[in-house]
Amino acid sequence: MKRVISVLLVLSSMIYASNMDKGKKQMEMFQSVPMKKATILQDGKAKMYCSICGMTLPMFYKTNHAATHDGHTKQYCSLHCLAEDKIKNGFDAKDIKVVDTKSLKFIDATKATYVVGSSKKGTMTMKSKYAFLNNQDAKAFAKENGGELMNFDATYAVASKALDKEMKMIGKKQAEMAKKGEMMYNKMCKKTDKKFASVAEAKAFVKSSNICGEMKGKKLQAVGLYLGRR
Repeated sequence: MKRVISVLLVLSSMIYASNMDKGKKQMEMFQSVPMKKATILQDGKAKMYCSICGMTLPMFYKTNHAATHDGHTKQYCSLHCLAEDKIKNGFDAKDIKVVDTKSLKFIDATKATYVVGSSKKGTMTMKSKYAFLNNQDAKAFAKENGGELMNFDATYAVASKALDKEMKMIGKKQAEMAKKGEMMYNKMCKKTDKKFASVAEAKAFVKSSNICGEMKGKKLQAVGLYLGRR
């Protein structure tokens, strides 16, 4: 009897571990890569965060874009944020680059083939956009995940057309998250009167100053949103 119970316990443990592994895999985002595999092109204390929305760049790395003006490089979590910077902020973006989904290297966006509207989740958009240097890689990705093949100009046009609607939707979610961030800030953090030019700058300060302890992930984003919009 004891042997039967022992076997059942072992089987239960194996099933539990298997389910935990499955759950972990389901939680992993397709866009994400480990920090060591992400190339960060921008400089400064806030270099690990999107220059527009403040999201952690490696977490959304496969949709990262970058652009340069007057020798200053900005890196974005998404084409949406690049379009927002160009259209709403008037950033004269030059030498636009995008991450090749296959190699994880930055490539010339004008030479990339994008797969638009695949089943893989997008970043800051309802219609995902993943780029490939090799056209055959893009075709293989689209065959497996759906989506339409487009060049950069066509893909940017899709992002630009949806920008206002997406900004409204994202703004609503960010406002809700900022409220949670305010509560966390008041409960968990030492107070600061410092003003921030962006969410990315606020997050970098919270991280480096340690005013909220070892804060990371969604909590850090929420507090950053609150401080950056305060």
